[in-house]
Amino acid sequence: MRPHDNPRSAHFDAIAELWDGWDDLAVLARRLAAGLAALGVGGAETVVDLGCGTGNLSLALLAALSGDGRVVAVDISPRMIQVAAGKVRDARASFHVADAAELPLAAAACDRVVCFSAWPHFPDKDAVASELTRVLRPGGRAHVWHLSSRATINDIHANAGEAVKHDILVPAAETARCFETAGFIVEEVVDDEDGYLVTGRRGTT
Repeated sequence: MRPHDNPRSAHFDAIAELWDGWDDLAVLARRLAAGLAALGVGGAETVVDLGCGTGNLSLALLAALSGDGRVVAVDISPRMIQVAAGKVRDARASFHVADAAELPLAAAACDRVVCFSAWPHFPDKDAVASELTRVLRPGGRAHVWHLSSRATINDIHANAGEAVKHDILVPAAETARCFETAGFIVEEVVDDEDGYLVTGRRGTT
């Protein structure tokens, strides 16, 4: 699905200017930094920020990476990308309006994909998981990550507007099966009151 054909694009365009006002950005930055450290993000990795929104994860990624690291920030909302690009002033980052199932990357072009607070908004998750196996190098990792519980996320979406009210965060075990079908080796599954995480490692074949 092309970005302009996706009704979620207009929804997120409309709230891009409001997004950062709905969180304590200093607290979020600390939580993201701690989470990325736990995931082992660092060094000269090329990391895709999948569903980057206004760029808060991109900032945390750049802080975790070395000078040779790179962030490829992708979102379906042109306005979110504009806000993110204006906030993240770093030559190591690039910004792209694209569908998660059709990433503007060559095969095996990245070391890691972090999908933070965006997975429920992808209508064809099987296609996205397959695309992640394409763009990741052998042994690269993908993470579906939320800092709130599944119940909290689903309640937010149910009341957030017509375009996203059916965007459900499914049990992590289901996301893990989606990853396995796409060829990932699932390494971690968390689904509790403190958050949600599914980590998959791309196979070497």
